[in-house]
Amino acid sequence: MNAVAQGHTASTSAQPQEALLQVRGVSLEYRTPERVVRATHQVSFEVDPSDRFVLLGPSGCGKSTLLKAVAGFIQPSEGEIRLAGNQVTEPGPDRIVVFQEFDQLPPWKTVIENVMFPLLASRTLKRPQALERARYYLEKVGLSAFADAYPHTLSGGMKARVAIARALAMQPKILLMDEPFAALDALTRRKMQEELLELWDEVRFTLLFVTHSIEEALVVGNRILLLSPHPGRVRAEINSHQYDLKSLGGVGFQQTAQRIHRLLFDEGDAGQVEQELNFQDIRIAY
Repeated sequence: MNAVAQGHTASTSAQPQEALLQVRGVSLEYRTPERVVRATHQVSFEVDPSDRFVLLGPSGCGKSTLLKAVAGFIQPSEGEIRLAGNQVTEPGPDRIVVFQEFDQLPPWKTVIENVMFPLLASRTLKRPQALERARYYLEKVGLSAFADAYPHTLSGGMKARVAIARALAMQPKILLMDEPFAALDALTRRKMQEELLELWDEVRFTLLFVTHSIEEALVVGNRILLLSPHPGRVRAEINSHQYDLKSLGGVGFQQTAQRIHRLLFDEGDAGQVEQELNFQDIRIAY
């Protein structure tokens, strides 16, 4: 199998698969000069291979902190995180993060050099194989014609595509995206959501995606974990596979978005919302 095709292969086994990512009772804390602040409290969830799993919650609920813990940048004060059965204790090439800020692209490197850089720095591939794989993923995100361009010449949406291509070129076990489209204008953000879903249809990578937008969560995710306001606790897990960009504006989509809002902010209405939504589509956590 060549450098391009290796990894991101669909499983043909009919056997049920174990969860790829297991987050078990994870509490995360950080220190201020005055005190210790708890960001999340005993959060548990599982992500299966090829899932598009979304962490959804209001600002300050700890969802980005949780993503950083999965990446290995932060250690839990309680609980554990396992990827493919191995405990996460530090960053690794099996987890690649795409952040909101696209100044993560070194400005002195061309687009193709940016995509190749982690492959070479980690010694994952030698230069000829890294070049081949970089070209492959630039073609997937529609930027082959801009391979020799520099980041300062690109639009925000194009920089986002480079960041995604660079991450996927590493062929991680799981792609971590921390509000990657939040800095983009509305039209570009919608286009990037569409392109991300098209890319997932073709490559079938596993995605853990952070957002505070209910609509984006329903469009991007096939499963959504709802986190309460600070400190983040699991409110519910929702199966959202039936929604996509074509669902926007539909009555069912809008009703579900409104009910998710109530689940996030109106704790007393959880039982009523559970009755309104299909029981098979939602699991209330409290």
